[in-house]
Amino acid sequence: MAQERTWWKEAVVYQIYPRSFYDADGDGIGDLQGVIEKLDYVADLGVDVIWLNPVYDSPQRDNGYDISDYRSIDETFGDMDTWRRLLDEIHARDMRLVMDLVVNHTSVDHEWFQRSRRGDPEYEDFYHWRETEDGEPPNNWDSFFGGSAWERDAVRDEQYLHLYDTSQPDLNWANEAVREAVYEIVDWWFQQGIDGFRMDVINLLSKAEGLPDGDPDSEWVGSEHFVDGPELLDYLVELEERVLSNYDGLTVGEMPQLTVEQARTYAGADGPLDLAFHFQHTKLDYGPDGRWSVGEWDLTELKAITDRWQTELAEDGWNALYWENHDQPRVVSRYGDPDEYRRESATMLGTFVLTLRGTPFVYQGQELGMTNAPFPTIDDLRDVDAINHARELMAARDCEYDAVRSIVEYRTRDNARTPMQWSDDDHAGFTDGEPWIDANPNYSTVNVERERADPESVLSYYRELIDLRSSTPTLIYGEFLDLLPDDRQVYAYERRREDDRIVVVLNTSGSAASVELPVGVPEACLLSNYDEPPTDLSGATLRPYEAAVYRV
Repeated sequence: MAQERTWWKEAVVYQIYPRSFYDADGDGIGDLQGVIEKLDYVADLGVDVIWLNPVYDSPQRDNGYDISDYRSIDETFGDMDTWRRLLDEIHARDMRLVMDLVVNHTSVDHEWFQRSRRGDPEYEDFYHWRETEDGEPPNNWDSFFGGSAWERDAVRDEQYLHLYDTSQPDLNWANEAVREAVYEIVDWWFQQGIDGFRMDVINLLSKAEGLPDGDPDSEWVGSEHFVDGPELLDYLVELEERVLSNYDGLTVGEMPQLTVEQARTYAGADGPLDLAFHFQHTKLDYGPDGRWSVGEWDLTELKAITDRWQTELAEDGWNALYWENHDQPRVVSRYGDPDEYRRESATMLGTFVLTLRGTPFVYQGQELGMTNAPFPTIDDLRDVDAINHARELMAARDCEYDAVRSIVEYRTRDNARTPMQWSDDDHAGFTDGEPWIDANPNYSTVNVERERADPESVLSYYRELIDLRSSTPTLIYGEFLDLLPDDRQVYAYERRREDDRIVVVLNTSGSAASVELPVGVPEACLLSNYDEPPTDLSGATLRPYEAAVYRV
């Protein structure tokens, strides 16, 4: 089926978390100058777009997702002059820059909130304020970071809504003045020359009228009233008509609890956005108690999710493909083997995300096969979400941190935020100072310097993989067909475009697997993470975590 060609469908996006990427000034925190100094490394990967996590002014309670000034760069990272040099250097390397747009909430330090809490008539209704006679929360909604979604403000003597940290009050998008202010910000950044936005939790903007109680048994209490709310589509369409339609930029919305049907509405051919992130495949390893427990996962579940998104967005929509980001633990530690088969499982998982139909997103360090890190004490954590939930787990179980350490280490967002591992120098070559968060101890063996010198490394494989994807139209626009939907060990699928047929074969386990496909002897093996891959797919044995891409 034909798809209109666009630059962002053919792109590979590389996500940079600047706080942890490279520290150029020795203060222990990554910065914009550090990103500039490492741009050649990023360009050498063959990627087309950089997504930069927030660098706006912020008290950094939630590492920049609590913004106090949308038009200014936080001094932690540099200043606007440095940011402009970064933009110029990115464009000079024929790459594009996508910024984070965080407009469901601001910081409590933002001028809007400060004036709202003082009752300034112009800003009084910029946020969701409520008062109750008994002082109890206005409803039973949960904060995603734990506890009630309401906090009393001593200045205004009322409670404000915060679906995330208490320092992140939710904006009241029902107020036209709020929307106008946001549209001005979006337009301002496009005027600076950026190439698009990744939009943080963008489907939480609309809250149900009256803010009614939510289902107390829901994993996120109240979410049925603020996820995909009643006015959301109207808000996004208005944003597209007022600003986005004026620019040839990429807009990708982060959308918790997103379904395929909703994705077609928001990011289909006629939708206000280009792409939407869903989370269904990132919940495969959730346990009986949800996110803060660990369960077994089955390949057929992943296949069902992937097949649905690949086929149901085939004619009306486009997939945003990813394993990792700043909020997700390292995929090798979740769905691979970080010990015996780190290289093999990292390359297999990379093959999967870069050979599906959609726009792939690669998170910094993923191309090295970086793994989850140890956090021996609660004081080693920096993630406010993990700290809050660790304390909740400890209180509920009446135990010390050691008793919940394994689940916290598995889930914490800090796993994605440990420093980028550049070398085996102190602190992984990330900084000459004391890092804001400790480097993963395995940096002595897992690092850029070492992997650059090894043609068999995860990094070398990712370069080949990105090049293959970028130079093979069938891997971008071709149809998708699952060849073994019921196999619990091997994922095999075909990508077809006109007369060109490509078959991807993945052993997702740490043991050998047999495969029988009705394709016989392939014309050529385009890429494999093992030497001498199988030559006859009508009857072959795959080695642990073996991945191979064939033209048939």
